[in-house]
Amino acid sequence: MRNGIELLVRRVSVIPSSSFHLLPRFCSVSSASPSSKLFIGGLSWSVDEQSLKDAFSSFGEVSEVRIAYDKESGRSKGFGFVDFAKEDDALSAKDAMDGKGLLGRPLRIGFALERVRGGPVVVPPFGKSKRDRERVFK
Repeated sequence: MRNGIELLVRRVSVIPSSSFHLLPRFCSVSSASPSSKLFIGGLSWSVDEQSLKDAFSSFGEVSEVRIAYDKESGRSKGFGFVDFAKEDDALSAKDAMDGKGLLGRPLRIGFALERVRGGPVVVPPFGKSKRDRERVFK
């Protein structure tokens, strides 16, 4: 496993810097790029949208609240999203509420990553070369 990680690091380090202009479209670092949408993890099954909105509305105007539910059981999956009107309100809510309890469970809060659909996902080759793989299967 360690050799695989080292190989991946070596392959990434040889990517020309001109290739990195595409990365911001597909990648985001949650702590470095604040947005107005927060990911809320560690939700109790009894939390609903209204109670989540009430818990976060003291930090600013909440424009949308969504909780993920299981399709079959209808029960909460334990995470959701709170979208604020302003980035500053989201930042202050994250700082104040991360690790605090809501209905008996500590919350894990981070900035939500935007989901990109339909875009190409480029994965560098990993492991054996094509020539070596063909040799194994022949």
